[in-house]
Amino acid sequence: MARAMWKGAIQFGLVTIPVKLYVATESRAGVSFNLLHKEDLSRIQMKVFCPVDEEVIPRTETVKGYEYAPDRYVVISDEDLESLPLKTVRSIEIEQFVEREKAETNTRFVKQAYYLEPDKIGRKAFALLKAVLAEQGLTAICKVVIKDREALAALDPFESTMLLSTLYWPDEIRALGELDLGEEEPEVKPAEKLMAQQLISAMTGEFDPAQYRDEYRGALMKIIESKIDGREVAAPIAAANTTNLVDLMAALEASVRAATEARAAAAPPVVSVAEAKAAREARVAESEGSYSDAAVDEAAAAEARPTPKRRSA
Repeated sequence: MARAMWKGAIQFGLVTIPVKLYVATESRAGVSFNLLHKEDLSRIQMKVFCPVDEEVIPRTETVKGYEYAPDRYVVISDEDLESLPLKTVRSIEIEQFVEREKAETNTRFVKQAYYLEPDKIGRKAFALLKAVLAEQGLTAICKVVIKDREALAALDPFESTMLLSTLYWPDEIRALGELDLGEEEPEVKPAEKLMAQQLISAMTGEFDPAQYRDEYRGALMKIIESKIDGREVAAPIAAANTTNLVDLMAALEASVRAATEARAAAAPPVVSVAEAKAAREARVAESEGSYSDAAVDEAAAAEARPTPKRRSA
């Protein structure tokens, strides 16, 4: 069963909704490596070393320290962190509500997503807040302290609960000016745009995450298994030479053909109008033939039955 990593309350106005936070995502176990000594392949140990005592110490003897001057520290305990005079230490403080579509530009840079679970006493208020946000298309902008850091966050309805997404502060987001994007937009020809639209149309469909898997991990495991078995590792397929300039239209046309062929191979066979009409006529003829046979049988049975005598007056 999932364990709550934070307990507190949603606060807006005078309304308090006790909730718990659960991390909404998890990283699946990848291929992990250990650091080994190159000479004898023994595993390297990471130890906490005190340079003053010149000895390895256990982590239980460590404390948090803030360096306020060169080699000068002040110790900060867990009690100090708990006593911070901030509402957001134990509450998700809603600062304002904004239209979800207008907020999307500033809520793209997500650090972590959390599911919210209301306590039983707060379920009605929780459902009310979720319903109003959903009906009016709003996002709640909040602040909350998680893991010794105050975070800016967005609160949105999500299926049967709400999703809290912690965001980067504005000064943590790099400016686009750091990129070399050129001073002018490149000129795009109408034919190139039309071909790009056809390519995008050929590749457009419903998104099913179950169709995707971690291919890198699978390829890496094959290499590891080959080394364990003492087999030769297969050489990777050489990548295409990208140093030469490519004709954009030619690349788009080839891409459209490949995407169209791939979609046709995955789709069920398409029946033409003529084929559908011929199949329908065949079904009608068959049903009429069956009907005629039944009528003949009925007529023969009627002839075999004796004719009833008429009563005289």
